[in-house]
Order: sequence, then C-alpha cells, then structure tokens
Amino acid sequence: MHVLGIETSCDETSVGVVDDDGRVLANVVATQVDIHARYGGIVPEVASRQHIIDIRPVCLQAIVQAGLDWGEIDVVSVTHGPGLAGSLIVGLNFAKGLAAALNVPLVGVNHMDGHVYGAWAVTDEHEPQHFQHLVGQQGIMCLVVSGGHTELVVLEGHGHFRLIGETKDDAAGEAFDKAARILGLRYPGGPEIQRVAEGALETDPFPRAWMKGSDDFSFSGLKTAVLNRAKSLGIYPLNVNSEPVSPKVIASLAKAFQDSVIDVLVTKTIAAAERENCAGIVLVGGVAANRALRQTLLQKSTLPVSVPPFKLCTDNGAMIAMSGLMNYSSGRRDTWDLDVIPNLRIGTSFLS
Repeated sequence: MHVLGIETSCDETSVGVVDDDGRVLANVVATQVDIHARYGGIVPEVASRQHIIDIRPVCLQAIVQAGLDWGEIDVVSVTHGPGLAGSLIVGLNFAKGLAAALNVPLVGVNHMDGHVYGAWAVTDEHEPQHFQHLVGQQGIMCLVVSGGHTELVVLEGHGHFRLIGETKDDAAGEAFDKAARILGLRYPGGPEIQRVAEGALETDPFPRAWMKGSDDFSFSGLKTAVLNRAKSLGIYPLNVNSEPVSPKVIASLAKAFQDSVIDVLVTKTIAAAERENCAGIVLVGGVAANRALRQTLLQKSTLPVSVPPFKLCTDNGAMIAMSGLMNYSSGRRDTWDLDVIPNLRIGTSFLS
C-alpha cells in the first residue's frame, strides 16, 4: 500500500509518499522562505497564492521520486488543520480532486499529529526506536515545538493524545523569530539565532519562566527581556546614525536567548516524562531542527529520545503521509465535505 500526503498548512508546499511499512519513498518540499523574508514574516495571502502555483508540480515530482505510477497510490491524506485557512484550502481542494480522480479514499490529517508521526517514519537515516513500538502499553512523551505551537502531549495509544502542557503566549518558534528581529537578524529567526549562537561568548543569562506547578510554558517575558537588553545596548530600534554594535555582542545575546528557551523546554519535558512514567521522549516540530535543543535533550534525558531527521522536523508531506497511514489503518475515511479547521487541536482528527 502507498499513502500520499499533502501539506500546505503554512508556507511550505509539500507532498510525500510512504509505503505500508512507513518507509518514506518521496518527500518533496517547495519552500516560500525567500518570498516571505522580504516582509519579515509570513503573509497569508501571498502564501496561499504560492501554494496554488506550486502544488501540482510538487505532486508530480513526488510521484516521480517515489518511482510509482498514479495507479499505485492507495490513499490520499491531507492536512486540514491547524494552519492558515487560505493555505489549508489549497491543499485540501487539490487532495479532494486527486482522490476523486484516482478513486481512492481521502483521509484528513491533523498537522500536529503529523509532526508526531514524523518520528515513526522510516528513512535511510532514521528508524523508530524500540520504545516507540510500546504505544498502547506505555505512554510516550511528545514535545511538539514549532512556529505556532509549543505543546507537551502524552501519546497513550495511536491517535490518543493527552495534552498536559502548552504555551500560554508565544510559541517557541515564534519567540525565536521575534528575538531575531529585535537583534537585527534575518527571517526566519530560528536558523539565524542558531547560526550566530554557535561558538558565541557567554553573557548575562536571560530569565526562565518555569510556570511552577504546571507543565505549561511562557516565552513572552523572555522576549521582553531580550527587547529591554537590546534597547539598553543600542541594538533596537536600529539607528543608522549610531555606532554599530559588535556582532559578538549580538551573538552572545542570541546564545543567551537560545539557552533560556532550551533550558525550559528540556527541563520541563524530562520532568513530565519521568512523572508520567513514559517509555521515552519524542522531539518533533520545526524547532526540533535546532541542533542545540536536540543535543541538550539527548544528553540530559535518562529516558530514550527519538528525534526525526532535520528534513522531517519542518513542515513536510512525508509526515502527513505517515499520519495518514496511521489514520487509515485505524479506520478513518473522510467524505467530500471535509473542511479546513484552522484552530484544530492535537489529537482531535484521529479515529481509533
């Protein structure tokens, strides 16, 4: 069996294909990063228009990459939320047309579930660890960190997620983008902060919001602390008539910011996983591509940790195909009235 997955929830147009063993046969991504960089962030209308341009050639390329004929696609899965409404509509309507043309089932996928199941996909670089096969026997702690979400969820059985913590303000990825803008770094902020922070000198640390007594997160205070420090040093707002601030100072601030985010994410995730008696930890989402976050979690956790390859952390069609396979195997079949749900919550799009 072959499942095709379509992802257009934000600013990446992607189509992936997996087989019934979860092996990734294709994963084609058309990114809009350069388009949105000129605006300093994602413009929803621009994103949806670009999806319309990219979706067909990306899908064709995925079929070629997978080495399949159209008749060998058995299921079409598609993200129908959460995400930008205009972007989601493009992918969903294309998926409906494709499923109808191929006369195969249509399966709607929750984008956040997709991120989690990206850790179960099989590639030449990655296979699920032993503890990931214990789903249903013992809980698995999932830290889902992206531009729009920061969530701690316990996977108690395939499709059964228990949300135990989430951000109360900015998502971790959003905080990276905002901090980068304050420091005068390019968009997207996550890769830029990671780049300049590597090898940077230590400076006074930024505060950590521990949200004691809960598994929730908060990054708005950290963002404000970065803003205040940047103002005091003359970094923000940018004044072309002032003496430029040393790149080493900016790099040190970027490192201090990154250290604060990682410290909170890792410490709270490990504590929650141990308290919940989880079999292991899965780190997923776009921010999971951050090398320092991956390394810190792997080093500090006494529980086994699974992190997908970089290409399966950011938005991609392979993770949607993988989640589609799980959904389909659990009996999910959607009708043509499937609609987009921009604020869809994790675990609410899966039938057991």
